[in-house]
Amino acid sequence: MKKYKLLALAALLSGAAVAQKKPLDHSVYDGWESIQERVLSNDGRFTVFTVNPQEGDGKLVLMRTDKSWSLEVPRGYGVSLSADSRYAVFSIKPTFKETRDAKIKKKRPDDMPKDSLGIVELGKSNVVKTPRLKAFKMPVLAGGWVAYHLEKPLPDTTKKPAAAPKNAQADSLRKVVDSLTALLQKFPEKVQQKYLDGVDADEPAGAAGAAANTGSELVWLELATGQKKTYKNVTDFAVDRNGNRLAIETAKAGRDSLAKAYVLAVDTRSGKVDTVQAGFSDVKNLVLDETGAQLAFIAERDSSSKAVQKFFKLWYWKQGADSAKLVADGKTPGKTIDWAVSEFGTISFSKSGKRLFFGVAPVMPPKDTTVPEFEKVQVDIWHYKDDYLQPYQLRNVTRETNRSYLTVYHTQNGKLVQLANKELQDLRPTGDGDGQLFWGVDDRASRIQSQWAGRGKSDLYVVDPETGVKTLVKKNVDGQPMGTNKQGNTLVWYETADKQYHTWKDGKEYVPTKSLKVKLYDEDNDVPDDPGPYGAMSWEKDGSAFYIYDMYDIWKLDPMAVAAPVCITNGNGRANNIVIRYQDLNREENYVETGKTYLFTLFNKKNKTAGLLWQELGGSFAGADRLRQTAPVRLAAFAKAKDADVLSFSTETFTQSPDMRVAAIADAVNNPVGVSSLLQPNAQQSQYLWGTAELIEWKAYDGKMTQGIVYKPEGFDPKKKYPMIAYFYETLSDGLYGYTAPAPTPSRLNIPFFVSRGYVVLAPDIHYRKGTPGQDAYDYIVSGARHLVKLGYVDSTKMGLQGQSWGGYQTAQIITMTKLFAAAWAGAPVANMTSAYGGIRWESGLNRQFQYEKTQSRIGATLWDRQDLYLKNSPLFHLPKVSTPLVIMSNDADGAVPWYQGIEMFTAMRRLDKKVWLLNYNGEAHNLVERKNRKDIQIREQQFFDWLLKGEQPTKWITEGVPATLKGREYGL
Repeated sequence: MKKYKLLALAALLSGAAVAQKKPLDHSVYDGWESIQERVLSNDGRFTVFTVNPQEGDGKLVLMRTDKSWSLEVPRGYGVSLSADSRYAVFSIKPTFKETRDAKIKKKRPDDMPKDSLGIVELGKSNVVKTPRLKAFKMPVLAGGWVAYHLEKPLPDTTKKPAAAPKNAQADSLRKVVDSLTALLQKFPEKVQQKYLDGVDADEPAGAAGAAANTGSELVWLELATGQKKTYKNVTDFAVDRNGNRLAIETAKAGRDSLAKAYVLAVDTRSGKVDTVQAGFSDVKNLVLDETGAQLAFIAERDSSSKAVQKFFKLWYWKQGADSAKLVADGKTPGKTIDWAVSEFGTISFSKSGKRLFFGVAPVMPPKDTTVPEFEKVQVDIWHYKDDYLQPYQLRNVTRETNRSYLTVYHTQNGKLVQLANKELQDLRPTGDGDGQLFWGVDDRASRIQSQWAGRGKSDLYVVDPETGVKTLVKKNVDGQPMGTNKQGNTLVWYETADKQYHTWKDGKEYVPTKSLKVKLYDEDNDVPDDPGPYGAMSWEKDGSAFYIYDMYDIWKLDPMAVAAPVCITNGNGRANNIVIRYQDLNREENYVETGKTYLFTLFNKKNKTAGLLWQELGGSFAGADRLRQTAPVRLAAFAKAKDADVLSFSTETFTQSPDMRVAAIADAVNNPVGVSSLLQPNAQQSQYLWGTAELIEWKAYDGKMTQGIVYKPEGFDPKKKYPMIAYFYETLSDGLYGYTAPAPTPSRLNIPFFVSRGYVVLAPDIHYRKGTPGQDAYDYIVSGARHLVKLGYVDSTKMGLQGQSWGGYQTAQIITMTKLFAAAWAGAPVANMTSAYGGIRWESGLNRQFQYEKTQSRIGATLWDRQDLYLKNSPLFHLPKVSTPLVIMSNDADGAVPWYQGIEMFTAMRRLDKKVWLLNYNGEAHNLVERKNRKDIQIREQQFFDWLLKGEQPTKWITEGVPATLKGREYGL
């Protein structure tokens, strides 16, 4: 009896606690926080991260990982930690209010509030700030220094402007300035010493600074001593990874049209400044090699600022040289004759510095300036032989106009080799640019086919970067190239035709997975196309092995197919429903080594729990008991200290937002939930009603068992009848332990918001067959809803549907098949598959045919072959059966689903006298981007469901609408 009294008391106390909480409302969004920019110091002793609200001012948090020290910097972001783990350098935003007020006043970009630079010595509290920051860069591999570039100073508004000189005086002064400028240009060394020599940061700019017109100060700061060198009139800069050298581009000196720019190289240790080159009118893409011993850039020195075309050249400088030398222009041999150096190509050195990569491109014809723009014909010509449809071409016109073709300059022998061309456009370097062979695909023959197939077969090539010789590896490959080993001599790809991994080396092809009986492709594939692979883990450093995944486990392959494949996880993943995956925590390496220890994640496919392994590669992999040590959380955001076995990560559940945890790797792996949080955001959540997330199973109408998530309100009473909303897409149950913040929605259902307000939410998994997407949605969604009704806590007369995009289509289709639901909300639905089939995805410019024949829409046939399936699965043709009130969101700038699909459905339902509303957020995309629109739709969504599922009074936009004459004046809310 005593036990039952205690239980009753506990229930009363729990009920009282729930009663003191309040439901979420629309005022809570802005302050809800998330942790971002998680960084660990190299020694693992410090962590830095940002905590940002959805709207407003965030903060940068710096902490010692043992919690003995912490510091918060308001509005800090973009942090870098010095390689010696002593300093944090970051940007500091202006306040949200300052920026907002400036936007309201429509200030020019130069007059907008600017960032500041912040520097903190880790473990101390003093924040050194420098206003008007433009950019900063720190050497990745050397600690102790930072280069920062400042905006131009604001004009001094306290001084009265000098009276303008008379015309004669102005002419005389202009002649003097022109003469002096011309004279100075004859002495570039003296110019650079006077104009750019390092000076104390506090020294006035002087005459040289006054002469500058577009540049501003660059400061090289030694963090430990505070010593700085300041360089005037800088427009761009670069620093090598070891911090040995600064490359500086200056602005033109003075206002003379003949003035030129300079490129300088600064030895950061001695401060010595070398004039790399002088006399440019335009310089771009400064890049240093890893050690700072080599510098490259493109520049143009001949044309005037008003030239219709500019012809850039590639310049190269190395330590000890008097000046940069020209290594590539339009006439340089080794590339296509008369092709020019592209100003849009990426310039980079290989890791060894032996290769310098840049881009070349055909010279585009100049624009016709003889005809005024308003007289030019504007017409798009669609041709049946075009590789791509005009919308795709127009969507990518800038990319194609600026396309460049990979070319290499060999720095040791001065040889230039063009590697890519119009036939083999995209080439992938290997081995950090030092690989023996690069690889690429030629897909020209299958581009038209991709309109309806989504992809096509390609010819696979390798290219020798020393000679440019191209070797055909294989024609008509229908699959996914996965690159080469570190050495660049062995290529691997997956082919969908035989569902095998293939390798190539020295002219021979191998199939190292041929003897495997385990499926290496998506076992759950339910689209009418060949399944893709689970993918690759990594290469062994010496190129002797290649690691791949099946659904659960990891396999080691011999690229030459001599040794049989080995399951390094011993099949324990599959035996225990545990997905084992490698986590790449080292950005400096793109390979693994036997004998080294790596982090692996565990995910239980059955109960959705997660765990970690710290496992030696090549050793005895963890057994079944260890794999079962998973916890009811989601684990994510992994980062490892470079020089210490320290791991940072986050945990989250439906009720707990992602936190910040740091621990020794052994502790993190053994018990990640037991590691205490350094910071758990959103303490205010305890003031609001929340809820629970539970995994459920039931038998769908197709006879198969399926899973889903049911979200229940806090203080859930199984004897009570709740209103229910079903939210769906495809399969969602793997997200059981995912956290969703209450936020204005881009289009989907914000589950915590509705659960907090007393709704049960069902998120069912849906599995599909070829040709029956509508029926499949019905079989799983409706069966799941009726399952909850049978459990006794859902009111069968108060159930709704909400879906976006593919979920929006399924919503629209289901209400034509059942009268079960009292309310439905469909975002960006396809209503008519026959008209959508030939439409365009305007965001990409792609035709929509492939969606129906091969991917998500799952018809699996052309419109002409199976017209019956297109009609059967199109809600538009079944609308007379609808009785459920429906809201449609279709936006006029939707780049995925043409917004006329929503119009077709709205106008048809309106004619049939069905209850229907259409929301068109002007200029918005497939998912809402503007926060003001997200807030608006969240309010309307709540009002709609509260009206039909809770019996609340409908608002004006529901009962009367808002006429165009009141648009922007009244919102009907």
